[in-house]
Amino acid sequence: METVDPRFEEMKKEMKQKAGKARHFMRKTGTLFLLIILALVFGTGSFYNIQEQEQAVVTTFGIAKAVAEPGLHFKIPLIQKVRKVNTTIQGFAVGYSQESNESLEEDSLMITNDYNFVNVDFFVEYKVADPVKAVYASQDPVLILRNISQACIRTVIGGYDVDSVLTTGKTEIQGKIKELVINKLEQQDIGLQVVNVTIQDSEPPTVEVMEAFKAVETAKQGKETAINNANKYRNEKLPQAEARVDQIMQEAESAKAKRINEANAEVAKFNAMYAEYAKNPEVTRQRMFYETMEDVLPGMKVVIDGTGEVSTMLPLDSFIQEGSTRESSGSVPGEEE
Repeated sequence: METVDPRFEEMKKEMKQKAGKARHFMRKTGTLFLLIILALVFGTGSFYNIQEQEQAVVTTFGIAKAVAEPGLHFKIPLIQKVRKVNTTIQGFAVGYSQESNESLEEDSLMITNDYNFVNVDFFVEYKVADPVKAVYASQDPVLILRNISQACIRTVIGGYDVDSVLTTGKTEIQGKIKELVINKLEQQDIGLQVVNVTIQDSEPPTVEVMEAFKAVETAKQGKETAINNANKYRNEKLPQAEARVDQIMQEAESAKAKRINEANAEVAKFNAMYAEYAKNPEVTRQRMFYETMEDVLPGMKVVIDGTGEVSTMLPLDSFIQEGSTRESSGSVPGEEE
């Protein structure tokens, strides 16, 4: 029968104990390592949230990528970095302070092409068009945009006279400044986009000149008011005049037609009379004479002058009236009863 060495058994037992301790240590180490990983994942901000009005720029080993989808997103700890970018419309003032609303003359004072000085305040609105370029293309893209805007504003203002800058040319000036800034931004390619450029205020640098330009502006407004009132009066009176013209034309056409009809009737009457006259001229002549006398004599007074002197003119009115009376009574002059 083979005999087992007690030292071998003891050694085997000791090895089993060491193996158990090793497994126990490995389990503890694995749990600890897992806890460390979880702590890194949740402790270093591995999750980030994107709002509706923003985007994120995620950098992985120096490679940037834009994330625009709103909601909760995951990043790899210690490997990926996230920078959030506001994509809403933002703005800055040129020529005045937004906090105090006071004019900053070093930015607002400009010269026009007719060598006049004016204070012009602007407000520039912009938004982020490319988040990656807005973050990494330049150190301060807003400062670059501000400098570009100031340069473009002075360039455009220098091409207009003072009257246009203060009164009539504001809309055109704003449009040209915006177009010029957009072209400059495309060359710089810093990820920003200009939305609008607005003149907030424009005025001369001295009180006297300011009052003069205000008076000019008031006069122009008065001129426009007078023109509008005149146009209103014209629009009110013109239809009435046109209606009166139509009425006069209709009356003239009616009178014309009436006169033509009367003339045609006279012509027809004359032609009829002439036809009768041609048949028997003497009889027709006498009839026309008698008809004319019947029309003329009742309205005339007859005066008989037998001596050639005015004083011997005899008024026949009394004889005519007396004769009419006797005829009506049935007596004849010169007869006696």
